[in-house]
Amino acid sequence: METDTMAHTPVNHPLRPLYRALALVAGAYMVVFGIIGMIQTSGESFTGVTGVRVLGQETNMLWSIVALVVGILVLATNALGRNIDVAANKYLGWALLVVGSYELSTNRTDANLFGFSMSAVVVTYLVGLILILASLYGKVAPQSQAGAPRQVREGRTA
Repeated sequence: METDTMAHTPVNHPLRPLYRALALVAGAYMVVFGIIGMIQTSGESFTGVTGVRVLGQETNMLWSIVALVVGILVLATNALGRNIDVAANKYLGWALLVVGSYELSTNRTDANLFGFSMSAVVVTYLVGLILILASLYGKVAPQSQAGAPRQVREGRTA
């Protein structure tokens, strides 16, 4: 039995380029959002609700910087590949889900550090889920280490 690959995580999935492209689009969106957000929120408070809307979401300088850093990390790791993108997409995706959950629970309180509105929570969840999806289907391996496709292992023809 192989120990270097997990049976439930596909390796060399045929739609891997599509999932990688989705991760690149999500990263590019975060970079664009972060840059525009930093421009729009300059002079506003660093944390808390500022009322500034960027691409349909409320933001402040802190969230704009975080979004820019996350977007750059996603773009850099997906451009590099070599399964580094799989790990980065997984951890950054889960981190975005945690941030979105925190902001959902503190949306109308003084603890709303990132100045999120409900639309920002939804977009953060979507980007996080896209990154997690890309991490699940983005793993690559040499054919000798990938093992046989599921149909062959189960004795079926494709």
